[in-house]
Amino acid sequence: MRIQRVSSKWAKTKVILQNRLLAIFIPETRKYSLAALNELLETYGTVYIKPDRGTYGNGVMRAEQRMVNLSPSGQQPVNGDYGTGSSEAAVEQKIMYILRHGLEAEAFSTTEELHNALKPKIRGRSYLIQQGIDLLRHADRPFDLRVLTQKRPDGGWETTGMLGRVAAPQKIVTNYHNGGSVFTVNALFKEHMSPAEMASTLQSLKSLGVKIAMQLETAYPGLKEIGLDIALDQHHDVWLLEVNTLPSIIAFKLIHDKSVYRKIHRYAVAYGRLKRRKTAVSRR
Repeated sequence: MRIQRVSSKWAKTKVILQNRLLAIFIPETRKYSLAALNELLETYGTVYIKPDRGTYGNGVMRAEQRMVNLSPSGQQPVNGDYGTGSSEAAVEQKIMYILRHGLEAEAFSTTEELHNALKPKIRGRSYLIQQGIDLLRHADRPFDLRVLTQKRPDGGWETTGMLGRVAAPQKIVTNYHNGGSVFTVNALFKEHMSPAEMASTLQSLKSLGVKIAMQLETAYPGLKEIGLDIALDQHHDVWLLEVNTLPSIIAFKLIHDKSVYRKIHRYAVAYGRLKRRKTAVSRR
């Protein structure tokens, strides 16, 4: 059977939301609109706006509702500093809306202005808007996790790999293909967790990968592999940002424990994604 791929993030999200035990892991996510932009910014302060179909973090933008200080002349903060820090000249506070994409940041006075700035970037394509999660950080840079779950040769699901992705400086996405750095999950967790909490969280993530795969399989029976993008917030709560049904496996080659990639490769060969490595034939 051909490996099934599902490109729509929204389609996959709706299937997961049908399971109330898994729905709790998904940040509030909607189809993008001005109304959704207003409501989610008012509720969460930060949102991510991303294409319904896309990979490697391409096209992802972040919008923030921030209280900023204005100078007596009404000028916005300079040097891209949209924080809430005070200065002697600051006399007025005002809500501003900050749009970040790539390495750029723009400020707007209203959500309507922000929405109008988003239109040419969206260009009529289907986009989603999602509750922003305050990610754990490493060296003052946010990180998330990629959890890889694959079909075993016997037909069951197994979580075969996990790695951490630390965002490049000033970037809002963590993807390896977008400049992010790859770390082992243990290296990132040990800065924030006790050994007992780390072990419990790792086991929970492995289990979550299998449960999400089984739920998606109810709608897409040809699935053979999924990559879960997982965020942990400041309370160490787990959030499922999205699921990729054509997950990149190249970053797992960078992990020191080579047995991880060997298993990933073996399973991928078994269900037909990769070709079996040719073995050298000795001449007599």
